[in-house]
Amino acid sequence: MRRFAPLIPAEGSVLDLACGSGRHAALLASLGYAVLAVDQDVSAIEGLLNPRIQAQQEDLEGAIWPLADQQFSGIVVTNYLYRPFLEHLPQMLSEGGVLIYETFADGNAQFGKPSNPNFLLKPGELLALAAHSDLKVIAYEDIYLDQPKPAMVQRICAVKGHLKGCIPLQFDG
Repeated sequence: MRRFAPLIPAEGSVLDLACGSGRHAALLASLGYAVLAVDQDVSAIEGLLNPRIQAQQEDLEGAIWPLADQQFSGIVVTNYLYRPFLEHLPQMLSEGGVLIYETFADGNAQFGKPSNPNFLLKPGELLALAAHSDLKVIAYEDIYLDQPKPAMVQRICAVKGHLKGCIPLQFDG
């Protein structure tokens, strides 16, 4: 998250979906972004008292997607998966908007929770989401992590359209 957050366009706001205690919302706010931090329980976020962070309590797993028709310059999701609304995320990005998503992946059951397949990404699932939504993949991993605890994770950074204000990398040789 920390590595790719600076790719998010400065204009607009960033959605921290299923924000939990707000560590990513706080980081994004410290980088100058306006953040909408959404979760079922936002008491921890409200305790941050940061004017750049707006807390919004929502049922993210109800029958209706509560964030329909909203646009963001960035969307950050970590350690959360609810497939019925997963395909809404790329549609919510403005042109040049960045999706940063990381959560547990298939194979994590051997390390503990989550172990329910409903909460584990299938191999290549985030890549398929990006391809289906015409997002350009900046980085992708489907890996084993040993810190902060052993886990199988999948993570992606993808952009809708083209990154704004970035200088293309050049490689020698």
